[in-house]
Amino acid sequence: MKIAVFLQYYHTPDCPTAARPYALVKRLGQEHDVTVITTRAWEENRQAHRFPWVPPGVDLVRFDVPYDNAMSAPRRLAAFLRYAIQAVWYGLQMPRPDLVLGSSTPLTAAAAAATVAQRRDIPWLFEVRDLWPAFPIQMGAVPNYGLHGLLRGGEAALYRSARHVVALSPDMETHVRTRAPSAEVTTLEYGSDVDLVDEIGPEERTDLKERFSLDRPFLVLYAGTFGRANAIPTLLDAARRLTASRSDVLVAFAGQGYHESTVRRAARRHDAIRQIPPLPYPDTLALFDVADLSLVSFIDRPVLASNSPGKFFDSLATGTPVIVTNPGWTKRFVQRQSCGWYVPPDSPNALADRLHAVLGSPDALTRSGRNAQAAARQHFVRAEIMDRYTDLVERVGRAQHE
Repeated sequence: MKIAVFLQYYHTPDCPTAARPYALVKRLGQEHDVTVITTRAWEENRQAHRFPWVPPGVDLVRFDVPYDNAMSAPRRLAAFLRYAIQAVWYGLQMPRPDLVLGSSTPLTAAAAAATVAQRRDIPWLFEVRDLWPAFPIQMGAVPNYGLHGLLRGGEAALYRSARHVVALSPDMETHVRTRAPSAEVTTLEYGSDVDLVDEIGPEERTDLKERFSLDRPFLVLYAGTFGRANAIPTLLDAARRLTASRSDVLVAFAGQGYHESTVRRAARRHDAIRQIPPLPYPDTLALFDVADLSLVSFIDRPVLASNSPGKFFDSLATGTPVIVTNPGWTKRFVQRQSCGWYVPPDSPNALADRLHAVLGSPDALTRSGRNAQAAARQHFVRAEIMDRYTDLVERVGRAQHE
């Protein structure tokens, strides 16, 4: 088949990201002709050359639409609209594909895919990586209440118009089914690249420890975006409280984003807080492997309880138990699999207390780590998820001709 993928943020594992989109288009390109309609936003963030920027079977169409996590809401909206307009224009001019796949965020990328699919009478598949417009509304980025209903109506219409919807968590699937009961929905979680995990050796671990002075008995890790939604101030507060009473713990923050300057100031003032720059995906996996415990945190917003954070899966895959603050499916999962713990969001005291208790129980930490790795390999192997994804894409494509 000829498949057009509308994806505003394309990147490879050589960038500091979990790289699921790359895994998807690479897998599809093994058997189909794939055109990815994207932007150059992530190209300057490439930090290595281990992976080809364009995998075999894939063609990239790139627009110059800058974007970063620290942008203001108006500048983000402008970037979203610029991409959508150019993507629609290209999608209407390109040779007619057999299937269109639109991946959010943002919702405008999916809307562009839907527009092209409708105008050219092509089936389309909607991948929901974040719940929009619920996320920007609950984050206060859409203060005009008159727009809320309009945006929610557009969201539901996109779900209904798609031949199939792919959700990245069971709670996302529930949301889609609530908004559009007639929609066909399948959950395919973010997953983790366990093949890269298996390649991590003692040299990589030693290099990371020496490069970033990870020289204390215990390492607690937050690796991901320092975004407005990620409760970074809460984590820093908890880190200060924890390390005030324990000299054997180092709390590391690896990433970039809105709160980067806040993390930098904290690291300068507190020897037990370490800032680590963004790393290529394989190095980030090695960092999880070095850590004793990881943090997957978000502020207290209902929509965030449903998300599917890549760092959650990567931590499990390396056998590093997690503390989550989402009262949704990740809480249920770590409790059911005994591979982590839950702390209510925006509670630095509770988080510090939990960290202290967990680090004081080596047997529980070891047991949870074994359970984490077993759960990841049972449920979240990315290669297996991509095989199921490819099967779904092919079924949707075949149905058009039956």
